[in-house]
Amino acid sequence: MPISVTIRNLQTLILSFHPIIVIETVEEERVQGLLKKVTQDMSMPLFEWSAAQGLIRSPGTMDAPWVNEYAPPGTIKPTTIGNTAEALAVLQHLQDMTIKALFWLKDFTKHLDDPVVVRHLREVAQLFSQNRSALILTGNDVQLPKEVAHDAVYFDLKLPGRDEFAYTVKDMVRVLRQKHRTQIDLQQEDGERLVQALSGMTIKQARQVLAYAALDDGKLTACDVDRIVHRKAQIIREGGVLEYFPLQENRAELGGFSGLKQWLARAEVGFTAEAKALNLQPPKGILIVGIQGCGKSLAAKAIAQQWKMPLLKLDAGRLYDKYVGESEKNFRQAIKLAESMAPSVLWIDEIEKSLGADNGDQDGGLSRRMFGSFLTWMQEKSQQVFVVATANDISRIPPEMLRKGRFDEIFYVDLPDVKERTNIINIHLLLRKQDPSQFDMAALLKETEGFSGAEIEQVVIAALYRALYLRQPLNTELMIQEIDSTIPLSVSRREHLQQLRAIAKDRFVSVR
Repeated sequence: MPISVTIRNLQTLILSFHPIIVIETVEEERVQGLLKKVTQDMSMPLFEWSAAQGLIRSPGTMDAPWVNEYAPPGTIKPTTIGNTAEALAVLQHLQDMTIKALFWLKDFTKHLDDPVVVRHLREVAQLFSQNRSALILTGNDVQLPKEVAHDAVYFDLKLPGRDEFAYTVKDMVRVLRQKHRTQIDLQQEDGERLVQALSGMTIKQARQVLAYAALDDGKLTACDVDRIVHRKAQIIREGGVLEYFPLQENRAELGGFSGLKQWLARAEVGFTAEAKALNLQPPKGILIVGIQGCGKSLAAKAIAQQWKMPLLKLDAGRLYDKYVGESEKNFRQAIKLAESMAPSVLWIDEIEKSLGADNGDQDGGLSRRMFGSFLTWMQEKSQQVFVVATANDISRIPPEMLRKGRFDEIFYVDLPDVKERTNIINIHLLLRKQDPSQFDMAALLKETEGFSGAEIEQVVIAALYRALYLRQPLNTELMIQEIDSTIPLSVSRREHLQQLRAIAKDRFVSVR
C-alpha cells in the first residue's frame, strides 16, 4: 500500500472522532515517521510517551531517526513534560490539557492491569472524542480491557511498500556516501531489483541489511542484491511462521503433470494488463490432492519458478501456538508478509492439518476460526498472492473449502504413469551425474509400477550408496535390488489410495 494512502487513512480515523487508535507493530521508527507526516499535514502537535522518558514533545522531522542515529554523544534530548513517567500520571496530565494534539503512547497496554489506570483511560477517551485529539497506542500485541475496547479502533499498518523502500534505499545511499564514503555503483534497474529484494522486511531490517552489504566491502553494487535476498530468507525463517524460497534458488524440475502445466500457462494471462483492462481478477489459487510423494510439493515450487515469483511456504507445525490468540496472529502475519511480497506464491502444505477445521471443539474452536479467516481472505484478497494448497487426506477437508469458486481449480495427483516414471527416473539419475542411457529403462519401469516419485528418488539414492559401498558403478541390477526391498505406499496404504481415487473420480481435474 502506498504511504500516501496509509497517511490518508490514518488522518480519516483521527478526523472521525476516534479517541484511541491501536497500531500493532514493533516498528517504532516507522510509526514516528508516519505520525510526524500525519500531524504536519493536519497542523497538529505530536507528543510521545514511554515509561522510560515520560511525556515529551516529539522532536525533529521525518529524517530525525537518521539525525539521532549518527549524532555525537551528548546531543540534547527533549525535556520531559512534568512528572509523567508513570502511566496514571500521564493520563491525569492529558485530562488537564486543552490543546488539540496527537499523543503516542508506547507499550502502554502493559500498564492496564490497574483498574484506576483503565478508568482514567476511559475518561481521556471521552474527552478526546469531543475535541478530535487522539491516543495512538503501539506495541507488539495490544490487548485492551473490555471497558475501553469499544472506544478503540485497530489500524492495520501494512508492511512497507515499494515507495517506502525506494525512499529507504535513497536515504541509505545518501548516508553511506556522506558518513562512510561508501562506493555506490547502482544503475536504475539495480535500484529496482534492490527495492524488490527488500520487500517483506521492516524498514529497520532493510536499513540493517543495506548497511551490512555496503560496509562489509566498502561498496554497494548489483552483486549485493543476491546477498540481501539470502539474508531476507534467513529473516523470514527466523520469524518461525514461513519459509522463503527465493526465485534465484528455486530450481524445481517437474516430471509429467502436463495437464497442470497447460492450466498454468492459461492462468498466467490473468496477471497481465490486458486481463486487468477486462476487469478480470488474477487467479486466486489451486488445491492439489493426492498421496504422499507424488509431486505436490514439487508442483508448488515449479509454479513459482514458471511464473518467476517468490515462494513462501506456510507450515502447519509452525503456525499453531500454545498461547491463546498467537495462532491467529501468526496466520495474520503470514498473510501480511505474503501480500507485501506480491506478486508471490503462498504454498500451504498439508492444508488439512492447519485449516481442515476437523478438530471440532477440542481446540476451543481455533481450527474453525482459522478456517473461516482463510476463506474470508481468499474471497476478499486484492493482492496478487496465488495460493497453492496441498493435501494428502481429502476426507479431512471441509466441504466449504471444496465448493466451486473457493479455488480456481482442484487437481488430483495419482501415482505416476509410465511416461512420468521415465521422466522421474531420468531427472534423478541426471541430477546425480548418471547417464540414463546406460540403464535398462524397460526393466526399471516394470519394477517401479505403483511407486511414487519420492519413492523412485529414494531408490536412486539408496542404490548409489550401495554402489559406492561396493566400489562399482551404479547399474540396473543395483537399482532393482533397492526396488525389491522397498514396500511402496500403493501396497502399504492400498485402501487409502482406493478411497482417494473414488473421491477424486469425476470431481477433480487430473494433473496429467
